[in-house]
Amino acid sequence: MKKIFSFFALAALALTACNEPKPVADYCWEEDLAYRIGVDFCRTEQQVRDYISRYIPDVTDEQMLAWEESKALECMIIDGQKRYFRNAAPNLFRVDKECNEIKNGPASGDPSGGEETQEERDINQIMQAVAESGDNVVEPKRFRITYSLTVDADAVPAGEVVRCWLPFPRADHPRQKDVKLLSTSHAEYKLAPEKYAHSTLYMEQEAVAGEPTTFSETFEYTTCGEWHQIDPAAIKPYNKQSREYKKYTSERDRHIIFSPRMRELAKEIVGDEKNPYLQAKKIFRWVNDNFPWASAREYSTIENIPEYVVDNKHGDCGQVTLLFMTLCRICGIPTQWQSGFVVHPTWWNLHDWGLIYFEPYGWVPVDQSFGIPTYADTDAERDYFLGGVDAWRMIVNSDYGQPLYPKKIYPRSETVDFQRGEVEWRGGNLYFPEWDYSMKIEYLD
Repeated sequence: MKKIFSFFALAALALTACNEPKPVADYCWEEDLAYRIGVDFCRTEQQVRDYISRYIPDVTDEQMLAWEESKALECMIIDGQKRYFRNAAPNLFRVDKECNEIKNGPASGDPSGGEETQEERDINQIMQAVAESGDNVVEPKRFRITYSLTVDADAVPAGEVVRCWLPFPRADHPRQKDVKLLSTSHAEYKLAPEKYAHSTLYMEQEAVAGEPTTFSETFEYTTCGEWHQIDPAAIKPYNKQSREYKKYTSERDRHIIFSPRMRELAKEIVGDEKNPYLQAKKIFRWVNDNFPWASAREYSTIENIPEYVVDNKHGDCGQVTLLFMTLCRICGIPTQWQSGFVVHPTWWNLHDWGLIYFEPYGWVPVDQSFGIPTYADTDAERDYFLGGVDAWRMIVNSDYGQPLYPKKIYPRSETVDFQRGEVEWRGGNLYFPEWDYSMKIEYLD
């Protein structure tokens, strides 16, 4: 049976695999992990109570304990003291149904008040364009983005070299094309070759005493919407002997683990269904119905993300995507990771989704966290994100937890995904509190 490496052993392997440049001091992942957990679990009980009291003024000790036991209120004991996740209180009102109704009122059906939402317009335009053109990739949109990362003043000793990796749009996917780098803050840079799963632009600069260190890039690219109306009757058997099939239905040593618990869940969800698309549809709807979105602790602090989602009964976009991928792979359905950003005109954010393979359709997009739209009143709308995405995406990653280019000395701040960027110097990794990032988006169409 395939050996599953421990959380700490993998971090050590990642470190020893890097040859140059050398770290200035001994590195201990356990100490780093403890620091990262402390950053996430920084709220006191009084701070959490103060937030909850805005909506439940007479909150009791018994209620607090009940929410903690149900995992709706996330906390842990650190150095003998109870500490709460930094977004534990807001998450309580997302995860616990009764608390959600206290804050937001009873569910009222269509949240748009009967008016068509922007998302609904987007996906209906994409479905119509697919029907009219016969092409699955439609509705192109062009963007110009300036992305900046700024390291705090004196986070790195003066004269030491700051190493920075910024996200850069991929040019190897049919839905994203015409990628053009316009400018960089530093004359010398390195773009990751396409074979790397994380698309990066790398730069260096010496730190100056008392001054922040800023890296930036400006680029343009075009992305499209994509939709496949999948007919279950048209699904054909997989070639289970192919290298690609074996790769994308296999376990991973982190986060896609076929534990007895996950195997039992997959069996319970799909039942006697044999059709791969209908199996995936059951998994997609089960995850949608059981795991509301909630703000996530840093992925690097979680040993097995799908198990974490099931235990805590909530997940953000990447967490539910990994749960969906694991359950599908257990059922012999190929899946792979994709992530980057959503750059909608009204909001932008980091975002994760995936791809799923069906014969004879090939790889099609799937966005578990967008799930089943609340406005959906047709099967096509309900199933849209199991075979479709909108055009407001920027693809940066084709896998998770892979090496950066050039190699990093220390484990990344985000060891799973890559979006915000990564920064280090020879004395250590620079974790998120030591730097910030920003994005300026121009819509060219």
